[in-house]
Amino acid sequence: MRQFMFALVAVTILSSCASKKKFVQLQTQYAELQASRDKAVADLNDCDKRIATLQANLKSRENDLQGRVKQVEDLQAQLDYLKKTNTNLLDRMSELSIISKTGAESIRKSLETLNDQSKYISNLNSAVQRKDSLNLALVMNLKRSLSDVNDEDVQVEVKKGVVYVSLSDRMLFRSGSYEVLNPAEAVLGKIAKVVNDHKELDILVEGHTDVVPISTNFLKDNWDLSVMRATSVVRLLQTKFGVSPDRMTAGGRSEFIPKETNATPAGRKINRRTEIIILPKLDQFFNLLAKQAGN
Repeated sequence: MRQFMFALVAVTILSSCASKKKFVQLQTQYAELQASRDKAVADLNDCDKRIATLQANLKSRENDLQGRVKQVEDLQAQLDYLKKTNTNLLDRMSELSIISKTGAESIRKSLETLNDQSKYISNLNSAVQRKDSLNLALVMNLKRSLSDVNDEDVQVEVKKGVVYVSLSDRMLFRSGSYEVLNPAEAVLGKIAKVVNDHKELDILVEGHTDVVPISTNFLKDNWDLSVMRATSVVRLLQTKFGVSPDRMTAGGRSEFIPKETNATPAGRKINRRTEIIILPKLDQFFNLLAKQAGN
């Protein structure tokens, strides 16, 4: 009996030791499983993150792809437009090549014409400048020669590109007469001296009257009076002061080119005048035009 109890106690003790060992083994296994589970959960979370990153990258790539497709479409449209434009240009070039020779010849002739016209205008400008310089010298010489004459009796000016010397009626003639007064001859002599220094110029003498009518045995009207006064001045310049007659022209303007109103005595006094106009020789001027036109 005692042995049986001893054996039972021994079995119980051994059985208790075996259970504790197994419990320790189970705890170890549980810890290993828990660690495996935690690792698996961490791996799963990491996988989810990677999937999310990949999805975001995929979306970005899809957007980039759509943008590239749009660029390709735009470039294709531009290429089609350029092809069409290039075709049109080739067509135009083909047309232009047909007329290019004729067009170039026409342009060349136009340029030559423009150059000729430019030279012509330049020469005319030079001639005008020379004439203006000559007019200025004439005016200065005439004013210097006539400095002792009353300004109301003699006026020197440039009008319409030529020199005008206006002589009053009261200095040159008696009322209704066309004979030059002796004191006026000295004035005409001074004018003749200046114009004789410029033989390249012509002289036009014009007689002017007011509106008061005249009628005598020798003068029918103011036309006659204005012409006779002009010829008297021209004749004196030729015979007494040596002005060449082929340089001079005498003309009458009667009452029809007034400088002032004929309604007042003062105006009529100014209108009664004889004008000596000094101008370039017309034949030389027309020869210049013909020469330039021929070039």
